[in-house]
Amino acid sequence: MDGLGRRLRASLRLKRGHGGPPQDNSGEALKEPERAQEHSLPNFAGGQHFFEYLLVVSLKKKRSEDDYEPIITYQFPKRENLLRGQQEEEERLLKAIPLFCFPDGNEWASLTEYPRETFSFVLTNVDGSRKIGYCRRLLPAGPGPRLPKVYCIISCIGCFGLFSKILDEVEKRHQISMAVIYPFMQGLREAAFPAPGKTVTLKSFIPDSGTEFISLTRPLDSHLEHVDFSSLLHCLSFEQILQIFASAVLERKIIFLAEGLSTLSQCIHAAAALLYPFSWAHTYIPVVPESLLATVCCPTPFMVGVQMRFQQEVMDSPMEEVLLVNLCEGTFLMSVGDEKDILPPKLQDDILDSLGQGINELKTAEQINEHVSGPFVQFFVKIVGHYASYIKREANGQGHFQERSFCKALTSKTNRRFVKKFVKTQLFSLFIQEAEKSKNPPAGYFQQKILEYEEQKKQKKPREKTVK
Repeated sequence: MDGLGRRLRASLRLKRGHGGPPQDNSGEALKEPERAQEHSLPNFAGGQHFFEYLLVVSLKKKRSEDDYEPIITYQFPKRENLLRGQQEEEERLLKAIPLFCFPDGNEWASLTEYPRETFSFVLTNVDGSRKIGYCRRLLPAGPGPRLPKVYCIISCIGCFGLFSKILDEVEKRHQISMAVIYPFMQGLREAAFPAPGKTVTLKSFIPDSGTEFISLTRPLDSHLEHVDFSSLLHCLSFEQILQIFASAVLERKIIFLAEGLSTLSQCIHAAAALLYPFSWAHTYIPVVPESLLATVCCPTPFMVGVQMRFQQEVMDSPMEEVLLVNLCEGTFLMSVGDEKDILPPKLQDDILDSLGQGINELKTAEQINEHVSGPFVQFFVKIVGHYASYIKREANGQGHFQERSFCKALTSKTNRRFVKKFVKTQLFSLFIQEAEKSKNPPAGYFQQKILEYEEQKKQKKPREKTVK
């Protein structure tokens, strides 16, 4: 790891804040990848602030060198009133962010054309709290060759479609003047983040255009609002997606390769979202900066995205039991070899059958998301949906999971064989720890699907008796 990587790790050692929202200890995540945690994005009830910062990150030529370094050239808000310790923490955070806005390295040249890219990165604390960076990279308006810049919104909230629309508004205003961005972002900062299915409307004035009303609607099904499965479906077959899912379920090492930052971040978020209601609890970096490529040598599980330009460097790294996915070609460059045999065959067939039915009739992103996610949620319903019945509670309400009885309850030998492995993963352990603390099953989407499945089984039994 070069000096830049060491400086980045040092700059990211953030402590927990004493006031305000939790601060991410991303330095621990990057310094010790095996301890990093990435939990599925929470279902916010609404009422939170939309964002913490809007940043513009530009490329600046280093002194006496041909290389460039990314620096923050605009920041809103300034946060002048922080206590000294809080200021230091914010400064460390703000020093780290530019590297994730330009993960490609330091070699750049002025351009006259550059395809706009929308992508994201995640800075994760060891306790699972995180900040998400929503980025739009493009060439600024102007004549002649110029360097790209990035608009970056830092938020603790996961809602990718909504923040993409906000970036559209920021970009539109930046083409006029930086001064026009301020009132829009100030209005957004004062607005409460809407609950699922609700809309917040902002009033914004633009010179020569007048007052505009901007509506920002949050999807009703909030467990999928942080993901878009379209890129994953475009790059890979259903069978390949199923093998990635199987590898992730057993917490293996998974590397995605792609040219575009948008493709990388969208595909890795989609792969992690397939694990719902479970949460990836290991190193998770949607786009790995060049200076942190040594992450792929980590001996513990990870899910990372790497730009195609670094393919050879990745291939030359010492790695074991890695699934290396080439999203450009739709191929696996490296694999363990047993990916098709991890999941029970009958349940694999059920997933593939469901994915293939009516896929061409889907039109909206919400329809695609529900169609892709549904069969994987149903897989977990069938395989572990009976978990709540095997949590015994003491008088004080503390639960204790009966692992052996839980596994024996499965009548299928292949299902039981798989579950015996799955219950040993951190995915399952974190999930069951939360269930043990809660006196009642969470009234969420997964619980709803469990109840529907149990009702279907009840209705099926009388019909089977009638047939006999």
